[in-house]
Amino acid sequence: MTTKEDYLTVNKASGPNSDAPVTPFVKVVALIATLGGLLFGYDTGVISGALLFMGKELQLTPFTTGLVTSSLLFGAAFGALLAGHMATAAGRKKIIIWLAVIFAIGAAGTALAPDVSWMVFFRLVLGVAVGGAAATVPVYIAEIAPANRRGQLVTLQELMIVSGQLLAYISNATFHEIWGGDTTWRWMLALATLPAILLWFGMLFMPDTPRWYTMKGRLAEARRVLERTRAKEDVEWELMEIEETLEEQKALGKPGLKEVMTPWLMKLFFIGVGIAVIQQLTGVNTIMYYAPTMLTAVGMSDNAALFATVSNGVVSVVMTFVGIWLLGRIGRRTMTMLGQFGCTLCLLFIGAVSALMPETVNGEVDALRSYMVLAGMLMFLCFQQGALSPVTWLLLSEIFPTRLRGIFMGGAVFAMWIANFLISLFFPILLAWVGLSATFFIFAAIGVFGGIFVIKWVPETRGRSLEQIEHYLQGILDKNASRQRRVPVRRVSEARPPQ
Repeated sequence: MTTKEDYLTVNKASGPNSDAPVTPFVKVVALIATLGGLLFGYDTGVISGALLFMGKELQLTPFTTGLVTSSLLFGAAFGALLAGHMATAAGRKKIIIWLAVIFAIGAAGTALAPDVSWMVFFRLVLGVAVGGAAATVPVYIAEIAPANRRGQLVTLQELMIVSGQLLAYISNATFHEIWGGDTTWRWMLALATLPAILLWFGMLFMPDTPRWYTMKGRLAEARRVLERTRAKEDVEWELMEIEETLEEQKALGKPGLKEVMTPWLMKLFFIGVGIAVIQQLTGVNTIMYYAPTMLTAVGMSDNAALFATVSNGVVSVVMTFVGIWLLGRIGRRTMTMLGQFGCTLCLLFIGAVSALMPETVNGEVDALRSYMVLAGMLMFLCFQQGALSPVTWLLLSEIFPTRLRGIFMGGAVFAMWIANFLISLFFPILLAWVGLSATFFIFAAIGVFGGIFVIKWVPETRGRSLEQIEHYLQGILDKNASRQRRVPVRRVSEARPPQ
């Protein structure tokens, strides 16, 4: 029988509050899996530069410009939903392998698209892979990683996303500088096939997660993975914890609509949806997808706008490192509030600059105005990529119960991508209709409501294992159940509070 003293020894190894280093194998697994994040970032970022050059050949209008950009996001919504459901049956590893193939097909198809219809179709295909990766990779890493390093390792996904976007911005500027011409956008899009092949090949040699193996009764394989990813003294207690949690859930039978509609689970699902959606309602992806378009609208040349957009990518990568560092030192809830309110203030700044500064000075375009807008974008990205985005993916990978994690994660990421799709589709239209300043004031107003949601609903999960988080959230969302349910002492009552 596990005693209090046995449980507390966990914290000296790789338990929730330990300082033990992560094993090299876990780092390799995380690096290969997050190639999905790199593809996610590249495929969403590359369109920002490609739009400047494909417009003439594909005869794009403001509406079809928004459609080409947002079609990927619409596909991503359904990719997240499907991957979330299929990951439980097929396994996290197998889903990621399939997604790598879809990434390669989508990238090649967009590069060869002869007209708008085919471009939209292959962007939808590519979106299925992007959404599937967004829903599956964080869960895969969260279940592979030891509790004391889960935050930093899951956040590698966000680092790879912004690195992929930076790579896209650099390749856009490089292709245009070296070759120029109206067809360079095809090479920009084709480049994404290379990391897709690497992801497919690398995942062939990776294991699935201990929790998935245990769900399928493959305990020997679960133990082998734990032995390669945990301190030696942690293997038994964590396998026991996973088994006990899954046994409790197994007694409930296969998840059904009645169970999903349980009040506390519905509350938890809508909290997850809220966390996912507010990250998009800041308007972050209008900056990531349309930065060159916005900068040329305020006076920059095409070349200057492309090179300026590279600075967006650099800041995003640097601030994601800052975000990973912060996750080890402050709580998830605190970090979410910092990112949400910081982004809202920056949106107000961009709106004010574009509204108050003159468009021309002495009959010439005011260069200072365009660089002030760029400065506002960079400040915004400091808060978005340094706080809000990293903690969003981490919270989504943590808060859902093991039994329903794939389904709930898929649903939350589906909502995220639908929000992203709608914002990206209507942003060019809104920009043409009300102008840059009014558009950003609208996003700032939405950000205030997002801040209220964060204060009221976002939970603190730092310092707990995934099983402890599950019991903790049930306790605070369903007080009747928390009083009646008997929970093993070692998992809940002896758990250390978040630090």
